[in-house]
Amino acid sequence: FNKKDKSNALTDLEKAHKLKPHIKQIWHLVLNLKMEAKDFENTISLAEEMVKLDPVDEKIFATIAFCYQCLNNYDDAVAFYNKAIALKTDFLEAWTNLGSSFKDQGKLEEAIEAYNKAISIKPDYAEAYYNMGNALKDQGKLEEAIQAYNKALAIKPDYAEAYNNMGNALKDQGKLEEAIEAFNKALSLKPDYPEAYNNKGVALQGQGKLEEAIKAYNKTLSL
Repeated sequence: FNKKDKSNALTDLEKAHKLKPHIKQIWHLVLNLKMEAKDFENTISLAEEMVKLDPVDEKIFATIAFCYQCLNNYDDAVAFYNKAIALKTDFLEAWTNLGSSFKDQGKLEEAIEAYNKAISIKPDYAEAYYNMGNALKDQGKLEEAIQAYNKALAIKPDYAEAYNNMGNALKDQGKLEEAIEAFNKALSLKPDYPEAYNNKGVALQGQGKLEEAIKAYNKTLSL
């Protein structure tokens, strides 16, 4: 769908929802289109009406939670993710997003616990290892963070973001040459990655390679 098609589809689906409010597939299509449009407050209002019709649909609670998360209302996001998980204990997406909500609150231990739960449900979940690495890095546990990034990369070798953030952890350890190698791997996978060029520039600057650092910064700016 293009933007106009999505708008038309949403209008039609909202009419269908009013005519057939018991059809759950229509509920979720309406909610998904509203979220894609970043209409988070109206999505919450509609989802809360749906909860009254079906108070045991974990996906609706997760939708409300995600909207609150996007609105930076992390307390309510956590509360609704927990409601979704109470209904479906192996709800992988809810555990992952719960971890991200905790991380954004600075509750890093709780975030890591949620990511570990996600990994227990899906052991080959690269994104959970990546997110755990970010939380560990924020805690200053750089070696553990690097291990988590390596686990993510073992599962998903083309994970440019994992290479980039591993490079940052190595840089924070003072391992500038290894950090630059990680940034280069990220850039080989994603050549238009401005953050990796910027981080590489910082590492090169730390090595005193100022001309190379300037080239990396200029590449960042051109992107």
